[in-house]
Formats: sequence, structure tokens, C-alpha cells
Amino acid sequence: MAQQNRYVNIKHGSSKPLDERKYMIGSKRKGLGVITTAAIATSALLISAIPAHAEVGVSSSEIKLGITVPQTGPAATGYNKVAPAMKAYFAYVNANGGVNGRKINLIIKDDKYIPQEAINMTNELILKDKVMAIVGALGTANNLAVASKVQIASRGVPSLFVNTGYSGFADKKKFPTTFALFPSYAMEAKAIAAYLKENLPTAKTCVLLQNDDFGADAAAGFKTGGVTFTETVKYVSGTQSSATGQTWIGKFATAKCEVVVLFGVGTANAIALGVAAAGGYKPQWILGSVGSDVTTIKATLNNPQATALMNGAIGASWAPDS
Repeated sequence: MAQQNRYVNIKHGSSKPLDERKYMIGSKRKGLGVITTAAIATSALLISAIPAHAEVGVSSSEIKLGITVPQTGPAATGYNKVAPAMKAYFAYVNANGGVNGRKINLIIKDDKYIPQEAINMTNELILKDKVMAIVGALGTANNLAVASKVQIASRGVPSLFVNTGYSGFADKKKFPTTFALFPSYAMEAKAIAAYLKENLPTAKTCVLLQNDDFGADAAAGFKTGGVTFTETVKYVSGTQSSATGQTWIGKFATAKCEVVVLFGVGTANAIALGVAAAGGYKPQWILGSVGSDVTTIKATLNNPQATALMNGAIGASWAPDS
């Protein structure tokens, strides 16, 4: 009988154990499915949006799109697969006639998950590369910085299917040319809060958050959901390392946290899991959707057996498992 991975997905309020092999396959399909959905939607939108006459980024033979993502840096593991996956899908579209006969040219820029780099790279895409639109740009802080400093709205530049669940992008008066793809982090946090209140009401519960609008959006959702944390640990984006991980886990252990919600990016969550395992600290883990990808966790820890660290963990994800 195959051993089961007790990783539980709470998106439907289910606590049914998942077969480990099914979960790992599902994780890969889920990530690629989300990326492919964005790429397909972009292609469909282009079909209806391109005028007969030429405009910036559009010629009779080509459509230029741009994306900024961390190809290098502390957050690159996992995220550096996003742009190549989109490019691969667009290559398929191009091989099958393109969009109204036009080939899609996706220009990839490395922003290292740093807001200022995202600003610089987006300006380069608009001013130098002359793209029609930004598509799939990753990160809450980065997209907010671009909206504010590059002023894509006043320039009339669309930013399609931003790779973040920040709830503020639903405000079309403030972000008229920014279009979200994911459900919000606040919504996800409220779902986790509901699960905690129903299933772990008396446990000492703690949380790891990124110290920016990504984390603040989640914190607002937890507050609305009525959850009070015994210990809240915040980390600055890009500082996740074994050393900072020791500090996080030390605080959780000192506070005697029985349940720890890891609502960071994949590399941060992986480090927390790895440090805790090395020190014998075993709370009930709950992972947010952003940082629950098995492939990223294994790659971050450079350990193909790291999947075992997620045994017993509870995962919050809005995407399908397969």
C-alpha cells in the first residue's frame, strides 16, 4: 500500500489526505496551469484588442509584450520558471499562425524581486523595447512600485494578469490599466482563519509574513477573519537565509507556537521548514498558496527528499490540484 503524504488542502474545507505522488504531480500541473491560463487569456485578449492600424508594440507581423520577473536573486527559485513557461506557450501560438498572423515577442527582464529594479526594467520595456503591454509581472511590491513610479496608467500601458494576489489591484479607479489574475491574499487569509477557528480553536497560533504590502494584505484578511496570533514574525523581502530562518524559528519555539502559518514566498517558507526540521521543532504547519510549491521547496533546500518536511502540513490553495 502506498504511503500517503498527509499534506491537506483546505481550499474546499477538506481534510482528506492526498496521495504523495498525486500531490507532487498536481503541484507541477497547478503552477503550469496558472501560467498557461494567463498566456492563453493574453492571446485571446490580443485577438480582440489589436486595431487595424499600427500602434506602439504592434506591427503587421509582430506583437511585443514585456514581463519583469526574478530570474536571479533570493526569490528566483521557482519564480524563474514563470517567464520561460509563458514564452514556450507563445512559441506554440506563433508556430500555429500567431495572433491574426502576428507573432508574439515576449521580452523578459530580470527584476531580482526588487521594486527599484522592476521600475528600471519596466521603463526599459516601455521606452526602449516599445512593448504594447506588460504581462504577468510578478510581485506585490514590484507591481505597486511600477504603478506609482512608472505611471503606467497615465501612459495608457496595460499591465495584464499581474502575478500577485494583492487585493488593491481590484480598485479600477486607482489602477485602471492593471488587471489581476489571482484571488486576493486577504481572501485567502480569511479562508485560513475560518479553518483555524473551526479546527484548531485552542491552539497557540503564529504567523510568518513578508514585511510589505503582500504581508499586510494577508494580515488584514487574518484580522477580518478574527484570528489573533501569539507571535507574528515579519521578514524583509530578499533577506531570507539560513541565518534569518534561525531567528524566525527561534521566536516561534520560544513562544511555544503549536500552529505556524507560513505566508511567505516559496524560498522563505522552505527555509523555515528546513531550519525547523534541523532543530526538531514540529508545529502544525499551514502554508499559503504563494509558498506551498513542492518543487520550489526542494530546490531551495537543495534536497530531493525535502517533500517529507511537508508531511502533515496544511495547504491553502485556490488553484486545482491537477
